[in-house]
Amino acid sequence: MSSTSSDVIAGPAADAPVPPRALPNGLAAFLVFLSSGAVLVLETVSLRLVGPYVGVTLQVTSSVIGMALAAIAYGAWFGGWLADRRDPRTLLAPALVLAGIATAITLPIVRYAGEALRGGAASAVLLLTALTVLLPAALLAGITPLVVKLQLADLRRTGQVVGKLSGIGTLGGITATLGTGFVLVAALSSTVIVLGLAAVLGVTGLALGVWLRRQAGPSGLSAPGRVKAALALLGLAAAGLTAAAPNPCDVETAYHCARVEVDPSWPQGRTLYLNSAEHSYVDLGEPTHLKYAYTQWIGLVADVARPAKQPMDALHLGGGGFTVPHYLAATRPGSDNLVFELDGGLVELDRRELGLSTGPQMRAEVGDARVLLRGEPADSRDFIVGDAFGHLVVPWHLATREMAADIRRVLRPDGIYVQNVIDYPPGRFIRAELATVKAEFAHVALIAPPGAIDGRQGANFVIVASDAPLPLAAIPPGLKLLPEPAALMDEAAVTEWVGDAMVLTDDYAPVDQLLATA
Repeated sequence: MSSTSSDVIAGPAADAPVPPRALPNGLAAFLVFLSSGAVLVLETVSLRLVGPYVGVTLQVTSSVIGMALAAIAYGAWFGGWLADRRDPRTLLAPALVLAGIATAITLPIVRYAGEALRGGAASAVLLLTALTVLLPAALLAGITPLVVKLQLADLRRTGQVVGKLSGIGTLGGITATLGTGFVLVAALSSTVIVLGLAAVLGVTGLALGVWLRRQAGPSGLSAPGRVKAALALLGLAAAGLTAAAPNPCDVETAYHCARVEVDPSWPQGRTLYLNSAEHSYVDLGEPTHLKYAYTQWIGLVADVARPAKQPMDALHLGGGGFTVPHYLAATRPGSDNLVFELDGGLVELDRRELGLSTGPQMRAEVGDARVLLRGEPADSRDFIVGDAFGHLVVPWHLATREMAADIRRVLRPDGIYVQNVIDYPPGRFIRAELATVKAEFAHVALIAPPGAIDGRQGANFVIVASDAPLPLAAIPPGLKLLPEPAALMDEAAVTEWVGDAMVLTDDYAPVDQLLATA
């Protein structure tokens, strides 16, 4: 009986396939940490890669996150499927090398496709973000199930192995997210980050392949020559495409893809582009030259706010090319111009290319305008200019009633607040922003092109607000002297035009959705 029973147990065991040998625990942890972290580096940098073409809006951010999660889901599923059908040791090194090649190819794909998909259309956003992150992230997500399969030699420790490696992968993602956001983006360009990551993945894959072949001995894990040749050709193609791809940035700051172009019709003119959109025009020889209509409107309001040449204490929320601060400094000598600019790299670019010279009467503080505003004393400013944008969108936290209340606190009782807003038909955001400002200020007016007021075109709108009566009578004559037609909507007309538009608050400010065209 005992002999028969032994034969029954031993027979199937002898025929069972030998499970693949587990990786050393440290190596397994490193591979999971690296591959999971690399996905989050790609996700973070992808926002900067697509920004010059489709902007950096809530929809773009949501699309990048969604595509990265889809890549993780499908990559993990496919990696697990392969792990049950092939020896994972034969797949790990090629997966890393292919992920490195796919990461490198991301740059030319985005830069060529981005030129064809410019704009904020939902289809363009989804397609461009998919091209940016799906393939490399899916390849990287497949590595964890391959490693897990190798480590499951003892079924009694399945939960411990899976839990440990899952935790290590999560730690890799956290480390990559914080490291990229706080360190890499501040120190390196997106091109260097992406190519550096591709190199790390490729070198790791090659080194792992060599190590695994040595561990396997002469009998195998060596890849066919045609596979090696194909990988080499893919790597060379990635390098060539990356080198030839157009780069939309002259300078890449922590927040923007920026470039400065000389005005072909005026050698002293400079146009500042941020994420491929025109943001500022600076005349190096004549700071009172205001090219864009909305800057002319702001200058006109400043001109009538105080007697000519009287110094003014002005605060600017957003710097851009420092066009309006320069205008006030030139037309009102002795004015105190304090500029809050989120992007320190942009301030340095302004110094190098746009003639910015800071000093006691032209100061620049780097930081978020909402945060810095809290530190300003009450009743300290005569004139506050809101001109901060993320691509072509006013950041939501600068468009709420709470922000307007803090601006009102900093303004002197007779001070004036002007805010630049961009909107498109049917004009839901500008109406909501007017309602928001009206909730805090006693007097609110609007300057805009007639076609924008009628809902026939998108345009810049300039909100004018104060707790004191506004000098509205002096504005229409000045508007008539400007080259582009513009209309002043007085307080009564603003109230009628706004209707029952929502007041934006810190709790509910769907700015991106309001800007979406109907």
